[in-house]
Amino acid sequence: MKINFNAGPAALPREVLAAAAEAIMDYEGSGISILSLAHRSAAFEAILNEAKKLTLDLLGLDDSYEVIWFQGGGRLQFEMIPMNFLAEGETAAYIDSGHWAADAMSNVARYGKLHVAGSSAVINYRSVPRILDIPQDAKYLHLTSNNTIYGTQCFDFPNTEVPIIADFSSELFSRRLDYSKFSMIYAVAQKNLGPAGVTLVVAKKDFIKNTVRPLADILSYKVMAAKNSLVNTAPVFPIYVSLLNLRYLASKGLAQIELENEEKAQLLYAFIDNSSFYRGIADKDSRSKMNVCFTIARPELEAELLQFAESHNITGIAGHRSTGGFRASLYNAISIEEVQELVKVLAAFEAGLKA
Repeated sequence: MKINFNAGPAALPREVLAAAAEAIMDYEGSGISILSLAHRSAAFEAILNEAKKLTLDLLGLDDSYEVIWFQGGGRLQFEMIPMNFLAEGETAAYIDSGHWAADAMSNVARYGKLHVAGSSAVINYRSVPRILDIPQDAKYLHLTSNNTIYGTQCFDFPNTEVPIIADFSSELFSRRLDYSKFSMIYAVAQKNLGPAGVTLVVAKKDFIKNTVRPLADILSYKVMAAKNSLVNTAPVFPIYVSLLNLRYLASKGLAQIELENEEKAQLLYAFIDNSSFYRGIADKDSRSKMNVCFTIARPELEAELLQFAESHNITGIAGHRSTGGFRASLYNAISIEEVQELVKVLAAFEAGLKA
């Protein structure tokens, strides 16, 4: 079986895949497949309730927060956030730290005013913006905690009275943080939580209780929370697989997960830094623990390296189509041994060039 370093859809633990496969044939002895489970059944309500409890427990949050499941991916969240919270004439602040942060910013003008609180675009997003200008009257501050395309990550979050909304798509449940600093966080499942098809939103009840304009129920955080994510037919299977992964994460605990993620990142970055052939992209003080982006000294060999890696059961290390180069995503399901194998294969390719 290949080792999957894709940025998304990403690897899932073998235990999760095995349990999901079993449930496809027969969900917990019910005689029906999880794919056919009614979204308004008591069985699915139990799935939603357990997933909510595990999510809040892992994040260290209490029941003053809602857990909501959406379809539509990150781009729907990019649209819904100003739609729900930004009235005409009001200002929202955004930190421009990469492609997805800029994509989120592009939706604001339809609803109110955009203020760029900080940007690293001029240095091609090599680092996370450090100097911020956050207007006190901003309705919210939006940030992207981890930037998959450029391999940067935020390690210090703004200290502000302005409500913070954070896109944690590619790093949620990868480390311990004080998540109570955020009024709302969201994450597409296919990075570090579950399969594609569902997005997790965790938000303060007081923050989402008022919307600034009339909205369809399906586009309202307030209504979706009140109806337990069941305004429409929920994506039952992706939520169930996410629950299986939440159980797996809870069994390990975020402290252990964080230690493993630190070791994996240090292992790969140390190899890159000590090589004359491989070169890191992100500034060292902003390097992502989840997405290690790098180039090679001879770009004309990129395709050959990808082919060599595939022949050694390493897949998913091609860089984003907008940047080229290479990217290894070290999500929770990737083991230390698998990163060691990646380093071994990269070293073998470099050695072959010198032979």
